[in-house]
Amino acid sequence: MLIHVKLGIPDGLTVNLDKVAMVFPYGKLLPVEIVTGGLTYGCGRVVPELGDNDDTAVIVCAAVSIGYHDSTLESEGHRVWDTRDGH
Repeated sequence: MLIHVKLGIPDGLTVNLDKVAMVFPYGKLLPVEIVTGGLTYGCGRVVPELGDNDDTAVIVCAAVSIGYHDSTLESEGHRVWDTRDGH
């Protein structure tokens, strides 16, 4: 199983890719693609126990696609499957 993840992260913020990888306990995680996106906003709550310095909430948008590699189709190159055809 091949796993492709694309994350939209607000400007100036980073993500721990090791923690992202821990969410997928099996399969092959392809390199995670990170783009500018997501959202930050003032939520009105500060939780010092979680390391909060202010009330900024961060939303990261994630797109995950799952696929597989069939070596018998190697000569066909990249192929897109229509789920209506039973794949």
